[in-house]
Amino acid sequence: MSRFVVKGGKKLFGEIEVQGAKNSALPILSAAVLTRGENIFYNCPRLTDVDACLRILRYLGCDAKVQNGAVLINSDGLCESEIPDSLMREMRSSIVFLGAILARTGCAKLSFPGGCELGPRPIDLHLKALRKMGAKISERHGSLVCKAENGLKGARIDLSFPSVGATENIILAAVLAEGTTTIINAAREPEICDLCEYLNSAGAKIYGFGEGEIVIDGVEELYAVSHNIIPDRIVAATLMSAAAVTKGEVTLRGVIRNHLSSVIPVFEETGCRIRVNEGDLSISAPERLRAMPLVRTMPYPGFPTDAQAPLMAAACVCEGTSVFVENIFENRFKHVGELSRLGADINVQGKVAVVNGVKTLYGAPVEAQDLRGAASLITAALAAEGTTEIGGIEYLERGYEDFEIALGSLGADVRKI
Repeated sequence: MSRFVVKGGKKLFGEIEVQGAKNSALPILSAAVLTRGENIFYNCPRLTDVDACLRILRYLGCDAKVQNGAVLINSDGLCESEIPDSLMREMRSSIVFLGAILARTGCAKLSFPGGCELGPRPIDLHLKALRKMGAKISERHGSLVCKAENGLKGARIDLSFPSVGATENIILAAVLAEGTTTIINAAREPEICDLCEYLNSAGAKIYGFGEGEIVIDGVEELYAVSHNIIPDRIVAATLMSAAAVTKGEVTLRGVIRNHLSSVIPVFEETGCRIRVNEGDLSISAPERLRAMPLVRTMPYPGFPTDAQAPLMAAACVCEGTSVFVENIFENRFKHVGELSRLGADINVQGKVAVVNGVKTLYGAPVEAQDLRGAASLITAALAAEGTTEIGGIEYLERGYEDFEIALGSLGADVRKI
């Protein structure tokens, strides 16, 4: 297994382009199953999760390849409706293939997905919605067997929670369904909007995305197009945390300010100066960060749960006490124990973490246990005295493209071994 070796104390400085969004790329690549012809996707990040998605597409019979930095997908040859367990386990978001395959073929067989263990992320909302649209679903030997022999039908679907995954699956199922589907309490994340923009350009009729109610009028066919994946707001927040924790000055190229509307004020509370000019965001950190009194993770447009871990690493060296309340996933504090090995002072009670800032962190061997936790440990290591060796980098590579190279371009001393 690969590890990162980080020598802390280097102030980050310079400019960097923000990669394409992982959480946008995966559902959009899955949506290509619904189209005829060859799609071209630009700004698609090079990640192990994207590689796993392409392997699923090829297994289904699609032509999926990377060429000159773009991802090309042609689903005309799709001949399978079942994804084997070995491929499903490679990434948690593989469940998003369910709606697309069911809409395209009228049947789908998938095992339960893998990925980071962040606590229960039940797919009950997905299955309940698909049943309302006419799918017959049964569970056999750890697999989901779904059939819609007479095609899917439009329906009104009320979500008890604005689940991103459920919203995506419903959209993918509804674009080729007969009639109109309305999603009440839909997720509003930018990645949902990016998926809908792609589908609409391919011939879908989706309205209201980005709001709490989405309306989808089913169409008979979708056609391949070219599409640019939006920048990754979580990678942007991680790089902002890295700049803040090292007292650095960094400019992020290609960001969308509105996507960071809940993140920017938190950094400003710490004393960071932030300037946004069109697609560029510049962050300049003070010599000592101030504590961020309260950070609550919430569905978009609230503070994103995926940005909680790297921001907590910055809080570890703030002056004063910061409080984090995790409202999305119950196991989102796995990084706390490893941050403590670096000298952080963090107390956890249930879904609340209280971070008492310390003046100095110290390098030590640590082990990442999930994707964002890995980003948190690297962020903390950048500020720590001495050398930190970080294991579990395979988690990081699910969501961050060549992160050691990106940080190195800003002056960090990070080696992958």
